[in-house]
Amino acid sequence: MIIPGRSMDSAEEDPQLGEESEEEHIELSDGELQEALSKGLLKPGMNVLVDKSKTFVNNVEGLKLCLAELHKDLAWVERLDMTNPPADEVLTNAEGNVSAVSNGELNADDDFQREMFFYRQAQATVLNALPLLNQHDIATKRPDDYFAEMAKSDQHMQKIRKKLISKQLILEKSEKAKKLREQRKFAKKVQVEVIQKRQKEKKAMMSSVKKYQKGITDKLDFLDGDKKTAKDSSGASKKVQRGPSAKRKFKDQKFGFGGKKSGKKWNTKESFNDVSDFRAKVAHGRGEKGGRKGKGGKQNKRPGKSVRRKMKGRS
Repeated sequence: MIIPGRSMDSAEEDPQLGEESEEEHIELSDGELQEALSKGLLKPGMNVLVDKSKTFVNNVEGLKLCLAELHKDLAWVERLDMTNPPADEVLTNAEGNVSAVSNGELNADDDFQREMFFYRQAQATVLNALPLLNQHDIATKRPDDYFAEMAKSDQHMQKIRKKLISKQLILEKSEKAKKLREQRKFAKKVQVEVIQKRQKEKKAMMSSVKKYQKGITDKLDFLDGDKKTAKDSSGASKKVQRGPSAKRKFKDQKFGFGGKKSGKKWNTKESFNDVSDFRAKVAHGRGEKGGRKGKGGKQNKRPGKSVRRKMKGRS
């Protein structure tokens, strides 16, 4: 806060404020202002904001002197500066169109046009600067034995190299493990197929042995083993069996040739009237074989318990 010293009427009463009133403007802190307000030293309209006017200095002679100090008449080799317009657009000129740069329609707010303008200007600078550099014997190509200083240290690059090598090893191990898993799956599948084939061959051999034991066949081809299977797999044509098989023939020979079974024991008119096989002694249980004994006949009686014990003791 800035307080004019002459606007304070009772500045002489306070010696501290009286000393500060001698100055043209006094800057007081917030605490001092609050204390002065409480004592009644400040009144409305006493606080006036003072705007300091800025003075502008245009020292033309000094600016010219500084410009003369900065300006040095040196050769182009020492300066290496180029001021040139952008290069012409070959494709646009070939098509007969006028580029926006040469036509003066360049929009500074268009990022694409602005960047293209910088790109064309850099191309023109290169085309104009290369002949000048060659005239002053300045090399524009990097020599074969040129080694540029790396932006990163060798230790950092070694860490990166180790990291890349470790990643490569991890990838190789994963690929190798994947191939091994595939090989194991394939090997397991082949093993299962081989076991099934062996079981099938064993089953066929056992059936052939049983047929030979039963007399169904008299061939001993099952003793050849692998030779027969190799011969069959080499392209031998399968023979189509016609008629009943050997198994069917054996069962027909043992149990009969089949035919109608139901209704065999049914009576017909001829069998009902045929009484030539009738025997009165056997009929109705009157015969000796399988028949019942008469009243006077001797019946089979089981011996008593004591007799059975004696018979058991004798044996």
